[in-house]
Amino acid sequence: MPGRLSTRTARPSTAAASRKSTANSRASTALQASSAPAVPEEGPSTTLRIRVCALFFNAQRSTATHRKLVINLRKIQEECCYEPADLKGRKGVVEDFGEEQFNEEVTRCVIRLLTVKKAESVGDRVVRFLGLFLKHGCEQDQALVPESAFEETGAFPENPSTRLTSHILSILLSLLSAKEKTVRYRSTQVVSHIINSLDSIDDDLFQLLRNGLLKRIRDKESMVRVQAVLGLGRLAGNETEADQDEDDSDDEAAGGLLERLLEVLQNDPSADVRRSLLLNLPLTPATLPYLLERARDQDQLTRRALYSRLLPALGDFRHLSLSMREKLLRWGLRDRDENVRKAAARLFRERWIEDCARPHALKDDIPANEAAPPNTDGLLELLERIDVVNSGVENGVALEAMKGFWEGRPDYCDAVTFDDAFWDSLSSESIFMARSFNDFCRFEGGNRYDDLVEEKMPEVTKLAFFLERYLNKLIETIKNSSDGDSEEDIAEQEFIVEQLLHIAQTLDYSDEVGRRKTFSLLRETLAIPELPEEITKLVIEVLRGVCGSESAGEREFCGVVLEAVAEVHDTILGEVEDDSFHSARSELSDDTPTKARNARKASAQPGGDTEEDEDKAIREIMVNMKCLHIAQCMLENVEGNLQMNAHLVTMLNNLVVPAVRSHEAPIRERGLLCLGLCCLLDKTLAEENLTLFLHCFNKGHDALQVYALHILSDILTTHGTSLLESTSFENGKPVYKMYIKAVKADDKPEVQAAAVTAVSKLMLGCVVKDEDLLKGLVIAYFDPSTADNLGLRQALTYFLPVYCHSRKDNQERMQRIAVPIIHTLLQINEELDEEDEMVGLGIIAAHLVDWTDPRKLVVAGAMAAESMFDENGKADSTKAVNGDTHLDLAQDVLEKIFTSGCSKEERKIFASMLGKLYVSPSSSAEKTRSVHELVTEAINERIVSDAPGRNALNKLQSALSKVVEDSNAREGTTTVATEAETVLDEEEGEADGKDKDVEDTKVKQEPEDDVEGTVDEGTTRDSIVDALLDDADE
Repeated sequence: MPGRLSTRTARPSTAAASRKSTANSRASTALQASSAPAVPEEGPSTTLRIRVCALFFNAQRSTATHRKLVINLRKIQEECCYEPADLKGRKGVVEDFGEEQFNEEVTRCVIRLLTVKKAESVGDRVVRFLGLFLKHGCEQDQALVPESAFEETGAFPENPSTRLTSHILSILLSLLSAKEKTVRYRSTQVVSHIINSLDSIDDDLFQLLRNGLLKRIRDKESMVRVQAVLGLGRLAGNETEADQDEDDSDDEAAGGLLERLLEVLQNDPSADVRRSLLLNLPLTPATLPYLLERARDQDQLTRRALYSRLLPALGDFRHLSLSMREKLLRWGLRDRDENVRKAAARLFRERWIEDCARPHALKDDIPANEAAPPNTDGLLELLERIDVVNSGVENGVALEAMKGFWEGRPDYCDAVTFDDAFWDSLSSESIFMARSFNDFCRFEGGNRYDDLVEEKMPEVTKLAFFLERYLNKLIETIKNSSDGDSEEDIAEQEFIVEQLLHIAQTLDYSDEVGRRKTFSLLRETLAIPELPEEITKLVIEVLRGVCGSESAGEREFCGVVLEAVAEVHDTILGEVEDDSFHSARSELSDDTPTKARNARKASAQPGGDTEEDEDKAIREIMVNMKCLHIAQCMLENVEGNLQMNAHLVTMLNNLVVPAVRSHEAPIRERGLLCLGLCCLLDKTLAEENLTLFLHCFNKGHDALQVYALHILSDILTTHGTSLLESTSFENGKPVYKMYIKAVKADDKPEVQAAAVTAVSKLMLGCVVKDEDLLKGLVIAYFDPSTADNLGLRQALTYFLPVYCHSRKDNQERMQRIAVPIIHTLLQINEELDEEDEMVGLGIIAAHLVDWTDPRKLVVAGAMAAESMFDENGKADSTKAVNGDTHLDLAQDVLEKIFTSGCSKEERKIFASMLGKLYVSPSSSAEKTRSVHELVTEAINERIVSDAPGRNALNKLQSALSKVVEDSNAREGTTTVATEAETVLDEEEGEADGKDKDVEDTKVKQEPEDDVEGTVDEGTTRDSIVDALLDDADE
């Protein structure tokens, strides 16, 4: 333990007032920029320097020995700064060194660190060692000061460690603006690390550090900005209101620190900077919204850090608002990155459930580092906190959250119980828990959970009784409701019944008793007029499964549903007639609107009650809407032929057709949807009503146009374009004209987006192959008028590359319209206003080249495997690529460049495309030579004047020349070899003929003649081959 302060210290303690006077001088020093750190003069080597340098040298090797090295360095500091209590035990080697010399040696080592590059890990180890030493030294020095001294002044007095810290920081502050980026990085890193290591900093030094680091958040190097925000994040938590209101002379440093850090968090282009701020900013009500919105950050690591590090450290999630909880779950569980989805699911099933389960735990003494045991009440509270009534619907996020919950928490799967008491007192949360558990066990993990779900879930008959009980409760609540007083109760009861029906959809109805009970219950339920539409839809879907999938079951299903339609109609109107559809048909078949008829009746009857007639008219609209909705749900679950089902034909003639002819817009629109569904079941009916749907698009409002687009697209997808081949439709021109009109409807974004989505699906399915439609889609994708139509842009972002790279025909179709597209978009760009912006034409041209790149074409199956090898069985990466598509594009571009109407700007764009085209050795030789001649002609005539364009032409000419030369060489060798083989065959044939003649005539010849003849034959063959080869060389 050291004694009193050494009298040899060169920096005596000063009061706080004296330090205030030096603030301006330090600030001016900090503003000075330096290109390199000024290393103190070496001087003679001393024992102190050797010992300090040895410790820093060992510190850069490994962090495992840092604690021991810090203690040793602290001993040296005490020997230099304090008088030892035992003079005899004092070492003589350091008796001549004081605090100033020790500070200089440590600072010398720190300055040596500043030139170490970021990639060197030794620099990071030394920084950690320095921070650990300063923290340890401050703690030891403060322990020597009596508490009375702190109580008198309100602050700790200066000590050797604080003076060393101030000395190091004062030197580093002058180096924060150095020209060398490595020096700026290390200086900022050391300063930030010291700030985060110490518990307190001098007030004057605080302002200097704040101003110096604030300038570094605008540094051009992201690594410097990262270290700056690490330090400022710590300072922002301690900044007072006076500090925030204080203005600096420099505008860049003006304003509050926290506000500027939040601005950096939102706008900094570097993901590392945003992520560092996310994890280091103080968690306050003011900063929390900015931190949570990083869940939509474009960097997946930043989004993952939010879910895996920030939110678990945030504390109890119940302090967040309900909307924020729902958004965080939805954004995380539906993130495009798998790691982010896993982090969000882990947060829900581990941290959030812990916040809810721990208060409900039976044991109060659960250690903080241990998870609470499975608790059903805690799970129900968790579901209540995410509002399952709204988030547990069809596309809600609660189902996805619970799927991950059951998958990651098998202990809860074993712990939950669904006994009779559970089903007798269902709530929104409890029934959703049962539904999600049932879906997980039946659809996930194969058949691993079949025994578990059979054990815990009720059988079909028992579930039918539970469903009947809650259906009756729902209908009673609806009938007893008054002016919205029971809206919440109705919504909760509806949700309970919906979840029970979802469970019923997954059951096995092989049990005849349970099937009959469920069938009769659903049949009676469907005839209830007050039944909500969503429950009606689910009842029909369950009923379809109960009836069976065969054709007889489908006919039974249709008959039951239509009987329910008749009962609903007659119940609402309060009159039962022989013909169940007569009431639905009588008023709708007239030529006059309903209100006009009612007015006529009121005038014909003196004293008639006009209000009663209006109520009756409204009631008729409601009953027909209800009946049409039931019919629509039924048609969505039918797959058989319309003409083979008498129930469907009756429903079409007596309900759907009168609804389409109705003058009431809601009835007419819903009847149109039902008619469209009927057309999917009968091709002849679809042909007869195509004109009707086209008329609805041309004359209808926006919503009706969307309906017409969907119906026509579904009809074409189901029956194909053979419907359009009749003479009345001129091979589908009216339909294509409708789609083109819809795609160009910039003033109707919903209609435009629906049309683009529909056309994209038709073209991907090879149902529609019209080039004008494809051209319209590409232009709409780049047109600045569709910039705000995010649905359209997202659909085309997926469609265009997939369409072009999936089939060669599609790629060739894109190639044929590429040049007209560039021409059209260039005209659009010229007509734009000053405030409108359009994607650069060079980028558009690059997209077109990429979409037509033959190397990205997907070759499926055995064709791909076969095409990757040459004749000798060796792998050939170029053989599978036929570059004719890019050659055709190059020919189109060059022909356009040669035209007189091509502007200079247009030539510049087209020339840039030529430099990006791919020339394949396996392309057609004729096309290659043709394009080569055009390129050569363009170069010779100097069609393109700018240097980049000429370079692109030269690049294409070089690639084409190489392919042409290789092709000529192959053709020349093949020709020579073929002619040589032909000559040899002819000579052999002549020789054989001569031998045969000789044998037939039995003419004897001298041996010399035979020898001479043999020699002449060989000489003749050699001379012919030589002559052919010489001709080929010439």
